[in-house]
Amino acid sequence: MIKIKTDKEIETMQQGADILSAILAKVCKAVKPGITTKSLDNLASDLIAKAGAKPSFKGYNGYPAALCASVNNIVVHGIPNDYILKEGDIVGLDLGVFYKGFHTDMAATVSVGETSFENQRLIKSTKKALRLAIAKAKVGNTFGDIGNTIQRYIEDQGFSVVRDLCGHGVGKDLHEEPQIVNYGQRHTGEIIKPGMVFCVEPMINMGTYEIKLMPDNWAYSTKDRLPSAHFEHVIAITSNGKTRVLTKFDL
Repeated sequence: MIKIKTDKEIETMQQGADILSAILAKVCKAVKPGITTKSLDNLASDLIAKAGAKPSFKGYNGYPAALCASVNNIVVHGIPNDYILKEGDIVGLDLGVFYKGFHTDMAATVSVGETSFENQRLIKSTKKALRLAIAKAKVGNTFGDIGNTIQRYIEDQGFSVVRDLCGHGVGKDLHEEPQIVNYGQRHTGEIIKPGMVFCVEPMINMGTYEIKLMPDNWAYSTKDRLPSAHFEHVIAITSNGKTRVLTKFDL
């Protein structure tokens, strides 16, 4: 069942989203050759604590960090470690905060220094797919409209949409109904209604859409080991039917 939020609850979630957006921007700007993904996690953890919030991911089903740092062929859920980022890498940074009883969750993919033209195109296309999807996130449309928009745009670019992972509702729980896939048919799935708050998060691969779970049982890699990109925003539908993007990119 999809949980409906009041406008007051959406305002509280906006406060958490403001904290999250500011922190993720700082983490993204810290990305450079020579830095470890673990140091990015430490930065995120420190900033969350200073803001009076808590990390949503740390301890979630045993996940060991505040940040997910997914490098190159890792699609999502990369555990920060001692890997030293190098020029030309790309890294997906996914972060959540828990503030005043509510979770917010966002992600962005950035390049480490200068990267290849195709990597840049993958990142730009994934970010644009999210923007196009948000334009479909309005009362009366369906979640299938969102997925169809992402799939059509991405496949036109020659990339592929991950099938086995999806976006989700968010609120008092980190993952709520509905599940929001990034592909599919128009006019299918739940109808978008006032009070819904959810994460749209295209996960886009340069090659095949197929993925595989890595030995740590958290990270997913592309099956062909080609790069992947990931962007995510929290979207709320207010009681008057307006679409409101709670998170903001400052990259």
